[in-house]
Amino acid sequence: MYPKNIQNIIDHIARFPTIGPKTAERIVLYLLTMPADELEDFSQAISNIIGKIKKCSQCSNYSENDPCGICSNPKRDAGIICVVAKPQDIQALEKTNNFIGHYHILGGTVNPIEGIRLEQLNFQKLIDRIKNNKAREIILAMNPDIEGETTILSINKALESYHLKITRLARGLPMGSDIEYADEVTLSNALKGRKDI
Repeated sequence: MYPKNIQNIIDHIARFPTIGPKTAERIVLYLLTMPADELEDFSQAISNIIGKIKKCSQCSNYSENDPCGICSNPKRDAGIICVVAKPQDIQALEKTNNFIGHYHILGGTVNPIEGIRLEQLNFQKLIDRIKNNKAREIILAMNPDIEGETTILSINKALESYHLKITRLARGLPMGSDIEYADEVTLSNALKGRKDI
């Protein structure tokens, strides 16, 4: 049995997504082996989250400023809004250096089985942005799974009356893959998204 303070940290870390009690225990035991100055820096970094990190009032991304650096950048096109499920998706898309528009985080995906509807997500704020910013295009960047597809269909239906260009990320075969091992949905999307050579 660990001392109360150590067990308390283990219990907190074990609540993180994909981390169970054993992994949490290993993390805490590793933290205890760190030099005191590194552990103090780590502790300060966690402490700085409180009060210094906030959600952008426009896109809902985490930032030290409001609006965030993307929403406040005059070189970015506010008429193109890429809708994503979570903040991590923005980071992945930004690494491509191919998108110059704005983002909107829904905070999840539609999941009828779990009772999550579009209205329960950060969707009304997207409607407000469309009305206020005169958006021309909405890009739906959802994961290619059942929840992502359901979310895309729900948003597309909800935005029909706004007369916007609504697009989605292309789907298809990843580079280096074998056709024989691809599933039917991937192959179907690859055929539908084919381009001229």
